[in-house]
Amino acid sequence: MFRFFENLVDPYGPYPETDTPPTRLFPFLMAYARPFHRLFVATALISVVVAAVEVGLIFYMGRVVDLLNSGGPAEVWDRYGTELILAAVFVLVIRPAIQFVDVALLNNGIMPNFGTLIRWRAHAQVLRQSVGWFENDFAGRIANRIMQTPPAAGEAIFQVFDAITFALAYLVGAAVLLWGADIRLVIPLLIWFVLYAYLVRWTMQRVGPASKAASDARSEVTGRVVDAYTNIHSVKLFAHHEKELGYAKEAIENTRQTFAYEMRIYTIMDICLVLLNGLLIVGVVGWAVGLWMADAATVGVVAAATALTLRLNAMTGWIMWAVSSFFRNLGVVAEGMETIAQPITLVDAADARPLQLTEGRIELQAVSHHYGRGAGGLDGISLTIRPGEKIGLVGRSGAGKSTLVKLLLRFYDCEGGRILIDGQDIAQVTQDSLRREIGMVQQDSSLMHRSVRDNILYGRPDATEADVIAAAEQAEAHEFILDLQDPQGRKGYEAQVGERGVKLSGGQRQRVTLARVILKDAPILVLDEATSALDSEVEASIQTTLYGMMEGKTVIAIAHRLSTIARLDRIIVLDDGRIAEDGTHAELLAREGLYARFWQHQSGGFIGTMEAAE
Repeated sequence: MFRFFENLVDPYGPYPETDTPPTRLFPFLMAYARPFHRLFVATALISVVVAAVEVGLIFYMGRVVDLLNSGGPAEVWDRYGTELILAAVFVLVIRPAIQFVDVALLNNGIMPNFGTLIRWRAHAQVLRQSVGWFENDFAGRIANRIMQTPPAAGEAIFQVFDAITFALAYLVGAAVLLWGADIRLVIPLLIWFVLYAYLVRWTMQRVGPASKAASDARSEVTGRVVDAYTNIHSVKLFAHHEKELGYAKEAIENTRQTFAYEMRIYTIMDICLVLLNGLLIVGVVGWAVGLWMADAATVGVVAAATALTLRLNAMTGWIMWAVSSFFRNLGVVAEGMETIAQPITLVDAADARPLQLTEGRIELQAVSHHYGRGAGGLDGISLTIRPGEKIGLVGRSGAGKSTLVKLLLRFYDCEGGRILIDGQDIAQVTQDSLRREIGMVQQDSSLMHRSVRDNILYGRPDATEADVIAAAEQAEAHEFILDLQDPQGRKGYEAQVGERGVKLSGGQRQRVTLARVILKDAPILVLDEATSALDSEVEASIQTTLYGMMEGKTVIAIAHRLSTIARLDRIIVLDDGRIAEDGTHAELLAREGLYARFWQHQSGGFIGTMEAAE
């Protein structure tokens, strides 16, 4: 029975992706709520029915009082026994059935699926953002907004149907009941409602902004705390425990202050609510008693009016908290929208097609990119890398080496010029097809918090077990992998590597990364300080592996350790975003230019940037 309601909406169903999601709150929520529209209507209608039943029961209790005053027990039973039995059946059977449908639609149909749908689609939306977008924010804050927005949106929807719709229907029903008893009883109810509505308006005008400020502050705390945990090695290495505590305390204190301001609003609201409810009870019940004393109302009317006002008195606090919770959660959603609703700026062209790689020729035509700053990066570079050619990129820090690679992978779009692969502008092909044809080993060899096998399979998910082991063996990783065991007792390829691979040494992480790229076997290979984390003995054996990987591929290798690229076909020296020199190792040494100075000033095989800069 529960599964019927739980399966009314598929949160993972297909939907039209958009690069420009709505940036206003209600259009944003409506876009996610579209699959639930019919379910929302049904839930609202049944909520109205439940409210009507509750008001009707109070009215009927007044009638029961009048029936009991109409004669002796036997006489009352003879006249009204059947009616009372039917009323009992309604209360015992029909009312619970209506209530079950109401709570099942809300608790089982909407609540589990609405938050899931938002979290799923929000995560999908954020994953489509560019690398540069992620580099401009805290990963912890992004994750926090993805995690806190769905439950806040779900709670807002819950309050709409569990409290707000019910309360409005109940209030209308109460007015109708009092009107039917005596029209004058509606007057104090209307006066109370006007004052109550003003209090709600006053509260909501302040709760929304206060809640958003508190949510922003909580996200800032999460970002700072996660930043410290992610970089715990640096925190310990530099003995900055107190510094990190102070950095976090600043954000935590801001969170305390914003939350305290939000709570002040609720305190004022509660005090005003008690006063208003006192006016409601005295006004309606007092008036009803006055009418009874004037013989203008029955005891049943007084009983019904009393029960109704006491019920409203009990409900008003709940309604106010429900409404304030609704707006508070909308504030959290609005804060989450600052991340989720950002437009996707780096997108595939409207007519983008998959890259058709035939040879592996790479051409940079007057490529410029300065990260929007007007300086740094690349400045008008033109370069052709022939199919199967292996080039090294050399230069001081900030010369533009990493920028060139990021542009080739289209992590950013060129600000000027274009990049072609086999004559196809990479801005006109799909991003996924481009990156499938490029294998990259980075200096920062971070891994997924998954098993060793899963990390290697990331290179080619459909690879066989034999392929995985062969790649690990080629990367000189198989032997140490067999000796791994994590705290949960998983061994070998099943062992978990920890967040970013922290349970492995730098050299072990690098070799697993190499195995992943070996398994991918892409025709274009990019090596960014691929052996920087390896000791000399392991590096010597891995060099053979790297040269084996390069066979038949177009290769771009970045290195400060010049000995690792001396055997490549050509070396490109970058300086201040431009190509300063281009030639083989021997040609550049003979030229006695910048590369030759790098070679002469090497210390332990690395470019001596300080000496070379003199």
